[in-house]
Amino acid sequence: MSKSLVEMTAEIIQSQISSKQMSTEEIKAALNDTFQTLKALQESESVGIEAEPEEINPAIDPKKSIQKNKIICLECGQEFKMLSPKHLKSHGLNSKEYRKKHGFSARQPLCAKALSEKRSQSGKERGLPDNLRKAIEMRTKDSAKKK
Repeated sequence: MSKSLVEMTAEIIQSQISSKQMSTEEIKAALNDTFQTLKALQESESVGIEAEPEEINPAIDPKKSIQKNKIICLECGQEFKMLSPKHLKSHGLNSKEYRKKHGFSARQPLCAKALSEKRSQSGKERGLPDNLRKAIEMRTKDSAKKK
């Protein structure tokens, strides 16, 4: 006896809720999206054609996806401290493509704000900005001597 689309949708979303906290609105959106996806898959399976990939509209505004202690993947909705290249590859993207697709600048770190701040502070404590400035000055002097 096969399960109905509603039962499958409920199981999938119940599984998501057990692994992460979701607001009522997020649950409603996830239920609707999951049901529509399953329905489209079922229809394409019965007709015998491949489902066309739909343009994914992220459930959250890209600007709100990078939060203090987490970053939310705009492709699947999972939460991380940092979006790893391995995870992005599972969506067929690299970090440059992900940034471009979702409107982030090329310099935007794909990690939680707290982690980014911690890394920045650690670099400053190790003297990276000063060392970088010195290296740039030396490189500039060397290129001026060669000309």
